[in-house]
Amino acid sequence: MTVAVVSIVLLVALFAATVIRGFDLGLAALSAAFFLGLAAGVPVEEITGFFPADFFVLIVGVTALFAAAQLTGTLDWILDLLLRLVGGRIALVALVPFVIGAVLTAIGTLPAAATAIVAPIALGLAARYRIMPLVAAILGITGIIAGLLSPLAVYGITARELSQKLGIDLPGTAAPLFLLGGIVAGLAVSGVCLLIGLRTGAVPRGRITDDDDVPLGGPNPTERRSGVTTTAPATTTARVLTVGSLVAVVVLSVGFDLNVGYLGLTAALFLQVTLRITPGEIIGKVPWNVVVLIGGLLTYVGLMQHLGAFERISELLRVQGSASLSLLVLCYIAGVTSFAASSIAVFVTTMPLLPAVVDAGVSPVGGVLALALASILVDINPLGITGGLILGAAEESARPRLFRHLLTYGLISVVIAPFVAWLAFGWW
Repeated sequence: MTVAVVSIVLLVALFAATVIRGFDLGLAALSAAFFLGLAAGVPVEEITGFFPADFFVLIVGVTALFAAAQLTGTLDWILDLLLRLVGGRIALVALVPFVIGAVLTAIGTLPAAATAIVAPIALGLAARYRIMPLVAAILGITGIIAGLLSPLAVYGITARELSQKLGIDLPGTAAPLFLLGGIVAGLAVSGVCLLIGLRTGAVPRGRITDDDDVPLGGPNPTERRSGVTTTAPATTTARVLTVGSLVAVVVLSVGFDLNVGYLGLTAALFLQVTLRITPGEIIGKVPWNVVVLIGGLLTYVGLMQHLGAFERISELLRVQGSASLSLLVLCYIAGVTSFAASSIAVFVTTMPLLPAVVDAGVSPVGGVLALALASILVDINPLGITGGLILGAAEESARPRLFRHLLTYGLISVVIAPFVAWLAFGWW
């Protein structure tokens, strides 16, 4: 048994061990990476290099900013505005993150930055209106997916440029078809999710009334309706400064491609100083357990990639067959690999396999769309930055259960999403 295969078996064992009460998956993943690296002869310095420092800055910066917004009462005020905009209909409240995510990515926001903005809104609405956190997360992230293939978005640009470099002859209508494919996929997933949520009670029916809109922990005056403790209700000054900071972070990250994590840290520091928030209150709300969890998992996954584990999985999936079947297998390679790796990186590395499939008779637009969506649709899982941001935005008491739900959803999506992407878009 090769070290790559051992790393796969060990990853499965780590997840199986989460059924043990008190087992810390993040710490276990870091420890497993250390010992696996020793067995494989990988220097400790190189193993440490797999720790996602960019993720650390991103989640700490963004959660610190939204912690400040919660502590001043401004986030509750924003949620009030959103509720009034949709007339109090809870089903429409649940769709607000979808619309925000779609708009952000359609105008060119990077997926991680868009998730950092959408996740706190989606999970804040979930905590406030008793929407199942997983449903809120799926609706927000599928909104991001819906806009991700627009002509201005990273996937849309990459798909066109790579196709040109690889000699895939795309028609003039490719750009709008890519956008339409993303929108259709996002709407389909979110529609099914919302329908199931309404039928199962995960999304309450009807409108919010004054009696419904109360703190989750009871009518305690120190608790706001989003379920977080605040120093005081939002004053006009606090609202102006907090909303201005949030807008500045969005504009600078979207318009000037500045790092949203560092922007969030800077904005949180500004609010802490100007509004005299106790520093420990903001730092205390940073989800350090999530940082350790996702940081540990990504460190282990980085070592797995270094050892060739995902290439081994891809080799097991390769079979000979018709052009259409070859595209299906390619979609599964992209989906399985994207589950624990960067979806855009997987898309870029699997695209060179597509020209041969197109030459064999697969539609060029359909082939690119199916491959892109097979990579994207498995992103809602706890093994990446998307999952980390979702967990970080959730209430602390909800995180263990949400982690299990995200993992289950992610594993199901790995099986279903590549097939659906191939079936729905392979012929476009």
